[in-house]
Amino acid sequence: MEYDAVVVGGGMAGLTAAAYLCRAGKTVAVLEKRGKTGGLVDSFERNGFTFDGGIRAIENSGIVFPMLRQLGIELEFLQSPVSIGFGDDVLKLSPETGLDEYRALLRRRFPEIVAEVDAIVDEVAKVMEYMAVIYGIDNPLFLDLEDDPGYVIKVILPWMLKYMTTMPKVARLRMPVDERLAALTGSRELADMIGQHFFKKTPAYFALSYFSLYLDYRYPRGGTGRLPEAIESYIRGRGGSILTGVEVAGLDADRRVVTDAEGREHGYRRLVWAADSRLLYRLAEASPVDDRKAARRIAAKAAEAAASRGGDSIFTLYAAVDLPPVFFSSVSSAHFFYTPRREGLSSLGRWDVVAGRGDEQAEKEALLAWLGDYLERTTYEISIPALRDPALAPAGKTGLIVSTLMDYDLAERAEERGWYDEYKESCSARIVDILDRGAYPGLRAAMIERTASTPVTIRRETGNADGAITGWAFTNPTMPAENDLPKVSRSIRTPIPGVYQAGQWAFSPSGLPISILTGKLAADAVVKDLR
Repeated sequence: MEYDAVVVGGGMAGLTAAAYLCRAGKTVAVLEKRGKTGGLVDSFERNGFTFDGGIRAIENSGIVFPMLRQLGIELEFLQSPVSIGFGDDVLKLSPETGLDEYRALLRRRFPEIVAEVDAIVDEVAKVMEYMAVIYGIDNPLFLDLEDDPGYVIKVILPWMLKYMTTMPKVARLRMPVDERLAALTGSRELADMIGQHFFKKTPAYFALSYFSLYLDYRYPRGGTGRLPEAIESYIRGRGGSILTGVEVAGLDADRRVVTDAEGREHGYRRLVWAADSRLLYRLAEASPVDDRKAARRIAAKAAEAAASRGGDSIFTLYAAVDLPPVFFSSVSSAHFFYTPRREGLSSLGRWDVVAGRGDEQAEKEALLAWLGDYLERTTYEISIPALRDPALAPAGKTGLIVSTLMDYDLAERAEERGWYDEYKESCSARIVDILDRGAYPGLRAAMIERTASTPVTIRRETGNADGAITGWAFTNPTMPAENDLPKVSRSIRTPIPGVYQAGQWAFSPSGLPISILTGKLAADAVVKDLR
């Protein structure tokens, strides 16, 4: 069957593109390799506990809520307050006093360098002002401006003037956050406390803006997976096809056909690729393309994608606990960034320096010891769904989702050398021990059951290169995706005739709002083409 558009990848970018194509009256098929859509926006149920398998909360960023309103999708969102904790000193953020309280918290931890603390917090405040401009209005792409022409003059034009004067200031903060923090403080421990839960070489403007994003967190009632479920329902209700368990294995760009692993062909007039770019360009490079110039550009992109690394990944512990939600709310809010000790990751050497010493048994023991030291020093993102929605855990019990950044190559090494299960169990047990000694005394004794996912799990489940959770790594010498926000509309283009791209591989840095934005941009481009 031939469709107006085939969308490969049923994550948030693919679903957004399909929804807007259906809204425009186009015939659409979404091909998703997993058994369900949503990608890294996912919830699952286990013995009465609901856990979020991907993102833990949703940032509106002027995109998510306008998108839902434009599509006419009703979804209830709950507040998702954030806490930040260093050791036993925990701050529950509020929009009114959050930054001042954060300054006071850091001053308590570092009384000997309050001037450097103030310099960093002043920088955060400055970046928050920039973000207030960039995300200060609903993104016009998700507004039907013909219904309110005065909005352009009254709101958008004044905003554009502010935007144009703000972006050069943002551009001056494109250096890695660790470099910017080093310019503001000589304390590695202070820099670690602020920067170590961001990805390697995250741009300073992006990392330091997170304080304002914390205040923007919302949570769909029932779990984050309710968001893709609502969009999937919209697509099906307008005649779109969503085919799960379908893995794309071939692409014929000249015939405009994708072939799945079962040998079935899916014809398209336009293709939106919302999956791993490496696979796209591997398939495109093997596809016949009459246009020689396009073929050369495809080969160049294939080489670039193959040589580039996916971004950082995470280790996540899912724990069902025989403790009531009030036990956890007495410590923090539902979303908790927790650093157990003042000594940060800068005090720890790299794992790959430890690797290769002695025989395989000696190496395994050395790496497991290194992991123990890493987990003692790292920062954790802890999400407690039942503190937002009590229905997400049995009465008197609580589910915890505890994540930390984790190197994909280390998890892959454990898998290849046969001690992956030991690696997984060692990390899980150490995390429980750290939380039991720190934020949650008695946690170990109250444990009902636990399971974990690793960077290898993410690679297996999503197909994401290197288990990445936000697209391409900032450590790449050149970025294989557009990363200049004013040029985001260019990010959907590919050198492959009739093919657009969307999602976390199309723009960097990525995430849920950008995935939705690029999905909408790709859909608009397809609709324009098909006219």
